[in-house]
Amino acid sequence: PPVGPPVGPIFTVPTVDISPYVTDGPGADRRRVAREIDEAGRTVGFMQILGHGIDAATQAGLADAMDRFFDLPLATKVAYRAPPEINRGYAPPKSESLSLTLGIEAAGRANDFFEAFNIGVAASDHPGLGLPGGIYAENRWPAEVAGFAAAVSRYFDEAARVARTLTTIFAEALGLPPEFFAGYTDHSLDVMRMNNYALPPGPVGGPLPDEDPTGMGAHTDFGIVTVLWADQVPGLQVLDGAGGWHDVSPADGALLVNLGDLTARWTNERWLSTLHRVRPPIVDGTIRRRRSAAFFHDGNVDATIATLPSCLAPGEAPRYGPITIADHLQAKLAGSRAGKANPGAPREAARVRSAGDR
Repeated sequence: PPVGPPVGPIFTVPTVDISPYVTDGPGADRRRVAREIDEAGRTVGFMQILGHGIDAATQAGLADAMDRFFDLPLATKVAYRAPPEINRGYAPPKSESLSLTLGIEAAGRANDFFEAFNIGVAASDHPGLGLPGGIYAENRWPAEVAGFAAAVSRYFDEAARVARTLTTIFAEALGLPPEFFAGYTDHSLDVMRMNNYALPPGPVGGPLPDEDPTGMGAHTDFGIVTVLWADQVPGLQVLDGAGGWHDVSPADGALLVNLGDLTARWTNERWLSTLHRVRPPIVDGTIRRRRSAAFFHDGNVDATIATLPSCLAPGEAPRYGPITIADHLQAKLAGSRAGKANPGAPREAARVRSAGDR
């Protein structure tokens, strides 16, 4: 069986400086980075990434654009709400249940207590390929927020660069040809979800709404790799191999990166798609505003993912059968956005149910 993340007080999220790949550094340095990525993938599935090359002004521009959008009246924001099958636009608080992506009902709770705005790669970004307009939907930009599209797109493009740098590192770490992942990502369905954890800021004077609201239910990410910008406000928790949850926040200047389900399938769980959740952001009895922006590098929807032979020991069978990225994403999104429990994630669901604190 795969090695689980370390447990107890020794749990840490490894820090990896990927600058040798960003600046085309010496081969020895690049190989060292690949080894560090492999170790992080085997043990935790999460990592702190430094040397990514996204400048502070770009990150600040994203945060400012997000704040100005989420500060709009709810009636204005819901005008940008898309149907459940369209993973674009605004999602109000308590409109999604990420635990359903694993087939788990959110016991006693309505839905997740965050609001979000999604953008992504559109069919028009790849003219001539005939990509499906539903899943590669066009973006709707809020006219009420000046400069929103420019600031968010600037960060999106930089996050896409980082994600592709990471898959180049993955190829070396897994002993694959350098361009292996390029054939699966040349029209990747990349989506960025900007999140605002929507409990009103201020002192906690009594029971929280809904008694124990979930910021974001336990889930794995769906695709190849996720690049996360986040506040240094508590809330994000990662599940270890023994069923314990651990608080994780980004180090100064770092992006949090975690591996997704498709990578776990490719590697037969040599690398982990780690379960994580977000709890209400409460510090010293006070609710704090918490924001994040998750860039999901999900791959070409018409590609088929099958276990890499190099990730199978002699006589070992694949834990997963081949699947198209489209079918995998459809089952996951039906859970989070349309409220349909996904029956295809029994391994992950069992891990959540066995966790000490649900």
